[in-house]
Amino acid sequence: MTALEGLFYGLGAAGLLVFLSGTVMVLTWLERKALARIQLRMGPMRVGPHGTLQPIADVAKLMTKEDITPSWADKRVFWLAPAALLMPALLVWVTIPMARDLVLRNLDMGLFYVIAVSVLSVMGLVMAGWGSANKYAMLGGLRAVGALISYEIPFILAVLGVAMLSQSMDITRIVDDQRSIAYIIVQPLGLFLFLVAGLAELGRTPFDIHHAESEVVGGPFVEYSGAHWAAFMLAEYINTFTVAALVVLLFLGGWRWPAMPGDGALHTLLSLIWFLTKTYFVILAIFWIRGTFPRLRIDQLMAFAWKVLVPLAFVNILLTGLVLYYDLGWWVLTILSLLSLAAAFYIIFGRYGSRAERMTVRVYSTRELGLKPAVRPQAAPPPDGSPVQVDKAPAAGA
Repeated sequence: MTALEGLFYGLGAAGLLVFLSGTVMVLTWLERKALARIQLRMGPMRVGPHGTLQPIADVAKLMTKEDITPSWADKRVFWLAPAALLMPALLVWVTIPMARDLVLRNLDMGLFYVIAVSVLSVMGLVMAGWGSANKYAMLGGLRAVGALISYEIPFILAVLGVAMLSQSMDITRIVDDQRSIAYIIVQPLGLFLFLVAGLAELGRTPFDIHHAESEVVGGPFVEYSGAHWAAFMLAEYINTFTVAALVVLLFLGGWRWPAMPGDGALHTLLSLIWFLTKTYFVILAIFWIRGTFPRLRIDQLMAFAWKVLVPLAFVNILLTGLVLYYDLGWWVLTILSLLSLAAAFYIIFGRYGSRAERMTVRVYSTRELGLKPAVRPQAAPPPDGSPVQVDKAPAAGA
């Protein structure tokens, strides 16, 4: 590498860091506004027009806030944990393109690089939990390890399904292969697996089990404040933007679908705008999921990964392999994928545990609230002295 190339990559990395930092500020404002609209509130309104300067105020507050380190913490691990979580979030953007010629370094094994680097983020959560020397932080770190390892399997298998369709792990080539038809039409099951597993790896609602405030008081981040806590939040929002961008690149055609004619700088600019527009629509869907679904319990979280997503991921790989091997046509894969997805939704929301779970919730809620089961009142005896006719109580679950 020459000195000129080194300077070019250095400037590109600095520009990418500035872009991602600005994106995080926009996402914090957008999430507050989106959740406020869902909950019939106004959201930030005081700092700037419609609260647009609120992220700048938040940055100023976090940078000037006292950064406290517990005296009993392992200080080296405690201080390195935010960097261990933030660095993979930044490094993964080395090979993620936002337009045909707008990428820091396009790699032939770009998907492999993305998966390999993103897995390293779990180390930061473990270091934060261990270095804090706090039982709640440690419990949150262990929860994060279990959840990320479990959901990494369907996440990787969903990416593998896309690589099988494109016969490549080059992200730019995958986008080019979608110039006529996007992979969301061919493989809707793969999109479902990728998005759900990605949300679980982000630790966002309804999968925010490792920093659940009602149970572990903030999880691995409970002892952090100031700039160190801001680094964790910066990594979380960068990863959110990363997952949304990968959804667009792998399943929504990136900047190529629908096809945009033209060439040169104007085409690159329009491609970037089109890519960001689709990415922000996916991000709004992620915010909508957070404002709609309640958090899962830890047992529900793990059961959903191993009993639902992992089998569906192997079904997705099997169907994709059969269609490609026998050259059946992509419309066959679309139908099979939709049928598998419909069967999964039927199992999740239909038959599986419906009556039994309702009865269990009813029994446990009655016990927790200290209520007594409802007793049918005795009927008054008839005036002629005949025996009282008492209706039998319905069977449990009727």
